[in-house]
Amino acid sequence: MTQFKRRDILKGMGGLAGLSLMGAGPLRTALAQGMASDEAWKQASGTTIQFISENTPPTTAIAANLASFQELTGITVNITEMQLGALVQKVALDFGAGRSAFDVIYADPYQVLAPYHRGLVDLNTFINDDQQPVVPQGIEDFIPSQLAAAGRFKDSESLYTLPYDCPTMIWIYRRDLFEKYHDQMQQDLGFDPTPSDSTTWEQYYQIAEWFSNGNASEVQYGTGHQALQYDSLMCDFSNVLFAYGGDYFANGQQVGLLGTDSPGECQLTSEPALEAARFYQKLLKVAHPGSTSWDWTGVANAFQNGEFAMMPEWHEFAGSLESSPLQGKIGYAPLPKGPARSANLWGGTGIGINANASAEKQKAAWLFLVWATSPQTQLMGLKSEVGGGTPTRQSVYDMPEVKAASTPPTDMPNMLTADTMLTAWQDDHIGLRPKIAQWNEVDTVIFTELSKMLAGQMSPEETMQSAKQRIDRIVGA
Repeated sequence: MTQFKRRDILKGMGGLAGLSLMGAGPLRTALAQGMASDEAWKQASGTTIQFISENTPPTTAIAANLASFQELTGITVNITEMQLGALVQKVALDFGAGRSAFDVIYADPYQVLAPYHRGLVDLNTFINDDQQPVVPQGIEDFIPSQLAAAGRFKDSESLYTLPYDCPTMIWIYRRDLFEKYHDQMQQDLGFDPTPSDSTTWEQYYQIAEWFSNGNASEVQYGTGHQALQYDSLMCDFSNVLFAYGGDYFANGQQVGLLGTDSPGECQLTSEPALEAARFYQKLLKVAHPGSTSWDWTGVANAFQNGEFAMMPEWHEFAGSLESSPLQGKIGYAPLPKGPARSANLWGGTGIGINANASAEKQKAAWLFLVWATSPQTQLMGLKSEVGGGTPTRQSVYDMPEVKAASTPPTDMPNMLTADTMLTAWQDDHIGLRPKIAQWNEVDTVIFTELSKMLAGQMSPEETMQSAKQRIDRIVGA
C-alpha cells in the first residue's frame, strides 16, 4: 500500500499462536494437495534468498513463521523491511544496475510494477512448469480485481506478482452512536441514517453536520479525514472523485486494473470531477478541523479517542480499533455512493521475482511466493499475534472458522470487515488509481493542489484546472 505503515495498525490483533507455529509437516500436507511432490519443494534446498518488503503486518507475520518454510524447503529467507519510499529507491537501483540484491520484491503496483515491470519475472514461467509446485487452488482463487490490479501491467496475460495484501478504504463509524441517536437523526434529517448500500455522499455530509451541531454529547464532530498535504489526501479525495463519476484519466478502471504507458489527457476538468471537488471542499468544512493535519494513522487515532463519529479509512485499522476502548462499538460499511457509484480505494500490493536473479534463486523465490500467498499462510497471518493482513483469496473467506470470525466475539478482528470488503472489491465498487509509470509525480500534484483548495487559496475549478495542466505536462499529453 502507498507509503502505509501498517505494523502499528494491526497491533494487538490477537490470535492463536499455535497456527503461527505450524510445523512443516502439517503445512506440507496442506500445500501438497494437488501439487507437486515433496521433492519439488526441496529442489532449491540450501539456497538463500533476499526478500525486500514495506514494513507491513503481513510481512511481520511471515517473518515470525519462516522456520516452517525453511523446514519445508531447506531455503533460507532474509527479510529486509522499510518504508515504501526507501524500498522503491533500492529496487530502482537494483534494476538499474542489472543486479539482484533482492530476489523477492514487494512490488507496489504504482511505484514498482508500473515503472519497473520489465525487471520482474513473468510468473507464467513457473505456473506452466510441471516440475514446480502449483499455486494452491489456482490463481483463480485470488480476488479477481486484486489479481489484475496487483499482478498485471498493460495486458491480461502476463503476471508479475501474486496478491499479497489488500488494504481498502471503507466507511468506519461509531455504531453505538448511530444506534443511540437513530430515531432523532431520522426525524431531523428525513432519512434512515444507518449506513447502507443506498446512503449517498450528500447524506453522509448531512449526518456529519448533524453530529457537528452538538446533537451528541459523546463526540464534537461528525467526520474526520486523512487530508494532510500528503498521499493520504489523494486517497481520501479519490473515493469522492470516483463516486461522482470522475477520474484522473479516461477509461479509469481499465487504467487502474491493467495500467498503461500512455494515459492521455487528464480528466480533472470534467464536470463530474468538478462536482466532486466542490463537494469535497464542502464536506471538509464541516469535518474535524484537525483533518488537514492527519494522515491515515492520525485520523484513526483521533477516531479512537472519540473526537468524531465516522471516517473514510483503510479497513485494516479494524485490528487496532477493535483492541481499543471502542471494541464492539464500531460499524463497517462500503463508502457512500455518489451520482455514479460507491467507490472504495484499493491500496494492495503483490510480491514478485527479480528477473536478474539466478535460475536457482528464481526457483527458490517461486517456492516462497507460493507458500507466502497460500491459503494456509494467509490464515496463519489472520491469527498471528505479531501482525498479519487480510486475505487476498476467496477460499480463505469461505473457511468456516473465518466466516465465524466475522461476527463478535472474534480472535480475528479484521474479519469483522469481511462482508463489507467482499462488496468493496467488486468491480463496480473498487476504486483504482492510475497504474502509470509517472504516478509518483502525478500523486504529488494532486495532493498539493487539493491542499491549496482546502486552505481557501484556490476554488475547486481553479484547483482542478491547475492539476490538469501540471499532470498533462508530466504524462506528455
